[in-house]
Amino acid sequence: MTQGQISSSNEFVPFLDRLADAASAAIMPHFRQRFAVDNKWETGFDPVTVADRNGETAMRTLINSTYPAHGILGEEHGPENLDAENVWILDPIDGTRAFITGLPTWGTLIGLRTGGKPSLGMMAQPYIGERFGGDGNIAWYSGPLGTKKLDCRPCDRLEEATIFTTTPALFNDAERAAFDRVEDAVQLSRYGTDCYAYCMVAAGHGDAVIESGLQAYDIVALVPIVEGAGGVVTTWTGGSPSDGGQIVASGDPRLHEILLRELARTS
Repeated sequence: MTQGQISSSNEFVPFLDRLADAASAAIMPHFRQRFAVDNKWETGFDPVTVADRNGETAMRTLINSTYPAHGILGEEHGPENLDAENVWILDPIDGTRAFITGLPTWGTLIGLRTGGKPSLGMMAQPYIGERFGGDGNIAWYSGPLGTKKLDCRPCDRLEEATIFTTTPALFNDAERAAFDRVEDAVQLSRYGTDCYAYCMVAAGHGDAVIESGLQAYDIVALVPIVEGAGGVVTTWTGGSPSDGGQIVASGDPRLHEILLRELARTS
């Protein structure tokens, strides 16, 4: 494992890299190639590709052969054994819209929920060769820049903050109004980031991510990374992010409290 210098007490940390390797081998032959794109929705557009399906199948096969008592919840192939103590939460390509347009801002999300709580996670980007991992107590990076521990940066003022969201189209009218108030107050906002935004908060290059409409497989893997780097991830009301929904992730707990108050405002 490339994180030989990183000390984690979670016994499943080495397995993250095995899963990421399996997903990469299934996904990368399709990136920036011509392939069919299916739409999951009858109205609107929610793309899925053979790369999504093959990536998840590869990870499921490895989990079932290595830890047959564990559960699996994946975006593409449904639930298995969700009553297990350890349940792997998989999104083979978070950011399929980026994937099909050739942008390297997608990532493979591999999360572990233990006793119902996010306990371990990795975001792997095989084209760039970056991996971000965390166990809730420590977070790490491995890639072209080497291997290092991740730490969120301090920021306790909205006017000094950089925030991310994948797109404001995620929000309904009331959510958009709340997001717009925050966006008007901050120093910088960036769109189109998918899972990379959470990793950039963990790496200290941004301060918060605000999103809505997320599923468990969109967020469980990212929670231990942000928290392991010293940040906070909750719903907009301060609840558990384990099942998705309205999500806010902050690098500084002080900024997080400010964001929760702003997002709760009705006017």
